[in-house]
Amino acid sequence: MNKQMLKTLFKSLLIVAPIIIMQGCGSGKNPIGGLFGGKKGKDGSSKEAGMDGIRNGQINAFARKGYKQVSPDGMVLIPSGSLMMGQADEDVMSARVSMNKRVTIVPFYMDDTEITNHEYRQFMNRMVEDSVSVLGEEFIMSTLYPDTLVWTKDFSYHNGDQMTENYYSSPAFDMYPVVGVSWDAAQYFCKWRSQLYNTYLTEHKSFRSPRYRLPSEAEWEWAARGGKEGAKYPWGNPYVANGKGCFLANFKPYRGNYRADGYPYTAPSNAFNPNDYGLYNMAGNVAEWCQDAYAESYMPVTWDLNPVYNDDNEPRKVIKGGSWKDVAYFLETGTNTFEYRNERRSYIGFRCVMDRLGSVPGRE
Repeated sequence: MNKQMLKTLFKSLLIVAPIIIMQGCGSGKNPIGGLFGGKKGKDGSSKEAGMDGIRNGQINAFARKGYKQVSPDGMVLIPSGSLMMGQADEDVMSARVSMNKRVTIVPFYMDDTEITNHEYRQFMNRMVEDSVSVLGEEFIMSTLYPDTLVWTKDFSYHNGDQMTENYYSSPAFDMYPVVGVSWDAAQYFCKWRSQLYNTYLTEHKSFRSPRYRLPSEAEWEWAARGGKEGAKYPWGNPYVANGKGCFLANFKPYRGNYRADGYPYTAPSNAFNPNDYGLYNMAGNVAEWCQDAYAESYMPVTWDLNPVYNDDNEPRKVIKGGSWKDVAYFLETGTNTFEYRNERRSYIGFRCVMDRLGSVPGRE
């Protein structure tokens, strides 16, 4: 090969290489087909191929038409991103369980509020109507039905009769977060909600949806920070009150003064301002169940992409966010604590998440 031919080949590579790089970065309209002819038409489909994709005895790549994942009712899209998990400030409890670690989270949907009494009653009504023969009335009432006595059992010498008699059943508390539900009950709620939605989609000849589930601790923490790196609280700054002295969450701001933030017990699920992702009460009101099992300093053993720590043999489950009865430390996004999976408390609730399918990280 002479020098002239080498020069010509080199110039050709200089022209072709940037185009290939652009195709690889997703700047082209046909990333699968690439530079040298594609398998897909301009609209991403194959008009000649059958529904199974086979054409002329060969497989072909094309997208099935009609699929679009929509935001489920009451949920907001949480974009993908990276965060430094763990304590964002001094570990005043010296617990050393919220170790810092850089992780990446892929996009997902999350309920903008905690699950309310009204929403949970819809679940219980269906359980009583449709599932007694399968699960049994005793299981439904003892495991799934909220324990309304938590208002008197959780605290010594406390007159909780008003809340015990009215909180779950009265219309006055319809939009307040459900409490007195265990981690296991929250799992059943997610399963029922998934079946309800997918049954509807199937009946209307639509593609099935990903299931509802509890968030991982990493997902919860990423969502709570609202895109603010190192945010101590969901609103971003390190203070629990604004410039006018108004508290930004429902918690225990002073010793014994539960009403200083406006609510002696729980607050409506959409009380206070949402964070930058549109999520309400990610700090205070009720602590929230997460999917993860709890273990001291488990962070080093989990992966740094969508981490979750599952252990069916560990009865302790992570709760996040703090509650109406907690001091500000437990409201911090990085604070990590737990409750036993079968325990039901007047200060623990939950919210659901759903996977977002087919998204390119950073390009939702």
